[in-house]
Amino acid sequence: MQRYIEATDNALSVGLGAGDPNQSAMVARLSKVLQPQHVNQVFTGVGASRALLGQDDTIINGLVSPTGTVGMVNLATGPLSSQAPAAIVPIETAIALLKDIGGSSIKFFNMKGLDHIEEYKVVAKACAENDFYLEPTGGIDLENFQEIVQIAVDAGVKKIIPHVYSSIIDKTTGDTKVEDVKTLHAMMAETLK
Repeated sequence: MQRYIEATDNALSVGLGAGDPNQSAMVARLSKVLQPQHVNQVFTGVGASRALLGQDDTIINGLVSPTGTVGMVNLATGPLSSQAPAAIVPIETAIALLKDIGGSSIKFFNMKGLDHIEEYKVVAKACAENDFYLEPTGGIDLENFQEIVQIAVDAGVKKIIPHVYSSIIDKTTGDTKVEDVKTLHAMMAETLK
C-alpha cells in the first residue's frame, strides 16, 4: 500500500473487502499508518478510524444498509451488530450520528443495482440537505451507473463516490477491464456537465 501511495500521490482508499465488518479494526489500524485519502468503514468503525487518523482531511464513509422502507436505514453493520437485530433509524439521524463521530459520507450498501432505487433517492436528498457526501455501492454496472450517479447529482449531493466492483473485473484474468473504466469515466463526465 505504501508503494501505491507513492505511485499515485496518495490516491488510496482503504477498504473492507466486500463490506466485511470483521475487517473494521484492521482498516482503522491501516488508516492510522497510511493516512489515505479515503477510508471505507462500517458504521461502528467510523469513530475509531477518525481518532486514529488524527486529522479531518481523509474522507471516511459509514456503511448503512437499505431496509426496504423509504427514508429508513440500518446502522447495524459492525462485526457484532451485523449479527444482531437491525438498528433502523431515519437517514437524517444516521447522517447526524456519522457527523458526530467524524464521518464524511454515507456508504449505501447493498443497493443491489436498482433494487432499492426509491430508498436511494431519499438518501441522496438527505445527503444534499445535510451537506454530506454519498457513496452508492452494490450491484453497480455499466447499465445502471449513469442513472445512479444522475440521481445524486440531481439531488444536489456535493461529492459522489460510486463504487463499482466485480462488474468491471475480467472473470478469466481477475484484472480490471480498463475499457470499462474509461467508459465509466466518460459517463461520469457526461453526467456532471
